[in-house]
Formats: sequence, structure tokens, C-alpha cells
Amino acid sequence: QVQLVESGGGLVQAGGSLRLSCAASGRTFSIYAMAWFRQAPGKERELVAAISWNSNTHYADSVKGRFTISRDNAKNTLYLQMNSLKPEDTAVYYCAAPKVAYVLPTSFDYWGQGTQVTVSS
Repeated sequence: QVQLVESGGGLVQAGGSLRLSCAASGRTFSIYAMAWFRQAPGKERELVAAISWNSNTHYADSVKGRFTISRDNAKNTLYLQMNSLKPEDTAVYYCAAPKVAYVLPTSFDYWGQGTQVTVSS
């Protein structure tokens, strides 16, 4: 059973930084792409950043240059370093993983419980 557990959310002032972590268990972590999504109140869930099994990365335009996704396969952990945070980054952030290994996923099948990020102005 795949389990994803996020941590690291909190309240921060605009311009500040946070680092989110996602601890994965239940299968071989290193052969799967991973991603961070977020959902703000009243809005649809959106992809924030994704990383392939071999560490190619993709970012939403809204976070390019401010957020960095990374993975530590030895620790089975996914990270999201968020710098220069803005009030519009306020959302619940979710870690996600696909069922299929190696390929770029078209969908994500496993989700964490989410961690709240609140950026005050």
C-alpha cells in the first residue's frame, strides 16, 4: 500500500520561505515520478511542480523561479522548497504519485493528506 505523508506547512509572511516534505512508503520510490499539487479555497486543484524518476522537473508558470522540487531517493522523500512566497500561494499542498513507473504520468493515483500553507500580506 502506497502511503504519502506531507509535512512542513505553516503560516509565513509574504516574501518568506517554507520547505515541504513528503515521506513515501509502500514501494520502490526511485522509479516513479512525483508531484506537488495545491488547492486554494473555491479553486480547482492545480499542478505546482513535478519531477520524473530521473529528476527532470516541470513547474507551473506561477511558481517558476521561486519554487524548487527535488527528491532524495535514499530517504524516500520528496521536497518542495518555496521562496519569495506570495499571499496567492496560500493553499493546501498535496504530494502525489502515479501507479506507473518510469513514464511521464498522465494521471496521479496516490495522494497525501495535504499540508496547509498560509502566506500573510
